[in-house]
Amino acid sequence: MLEQINFTTKSILEKTSNFRPEVGIILGTGLGGLVKEISAEFVIPYEEIPNFPVSTVEGHSGKLIFGELGGKKVMAMQGRFHFYEGYTMQQITFPVRVMKALGVHTLCVSNASGGMNPDFEIGEIMIINDHINLFPTNPLIGKNIAELGPRFPDMSESYDKKLIVSALEIAKTNNIKVSEGSYAGLTGPCFETPAEYRYIRRTGADVVGMSTVPEVIVAKHGGMRVFGVSIVTDLGVEGDVQNVSHEEVQQIAKMQEPKMTLLMKELIRSM
Repeated sequence: MLEQINFTTKSILEKTSNFRPEVGIILGTGLGGLVKEISAEFVIPYEEIPNFPVSTVEGHSGKLIFGELGGKKVMAMQGRFHFYEGYTMQQITFPVRVMKALGVHTLCVSNASGGMNPDFEIGEIMIINDHINLFPTNPLIGKNIAELGPRFPDMSESYDKKLIVSALEIAKTNNIKVSEGSYAGLTGPCFETPAEYRYIRRTGADVVGMSTVPEVIVAKHGGMRVFGVSIVTDLGVEGDVQNVSHEEVQQIAKMQEPKMTLLMKELIRSM
């Protein structure tokens, strides 16, 4: 893996005139609007990046964008990879390894999720303060490469507390209603059954989705700071589980896009 990371990193540096990003951003379903705020210097389709998978999901366009946002050099993934697409955990998280090799010290992730907390509403913006890995595997299983991180990484603060405090202050200043909570990651691609929602809620999760957890595990393994935010696009509250489609998820996420964009932009500016 180390050889692949180094080869991909070298290729990207050649394509970007040795651009060295400080902050990495993974944009989730319907949240690609943040790229409009990036003063892009280089845009590379995934197809042109050695060892990169190619996103197969509608709403995930598949480009790496390098530029400036909030006064910081950033690298944004416009389109992420999911376990349900058939990729391995190592393939899903490979871009995070490359981000680290390029110089990224902070990873910002976003996603769409199903809300199980009865206090949440559709469109709720939840700052992630913890997660529960309900995937059947872990991206760190296998031989550990010491150059990438420790064999047993600490996950007691998966999401950076100082970044959470900053985000809450930014939200308050800009009159953006936000909540905090835990995110449970499952494989998908099915949306959850009512019984599954009940089960996941009882594990301590406030929302559930099909991404994020693998990337965050690898980011922490590499010593990166992490900030995560989730938009509740459907509800799985006990006794009130509603039908949902991928198109509806995208539509609701798009409605909250301006708030999410402002929050992320100002957070990066404050780093």
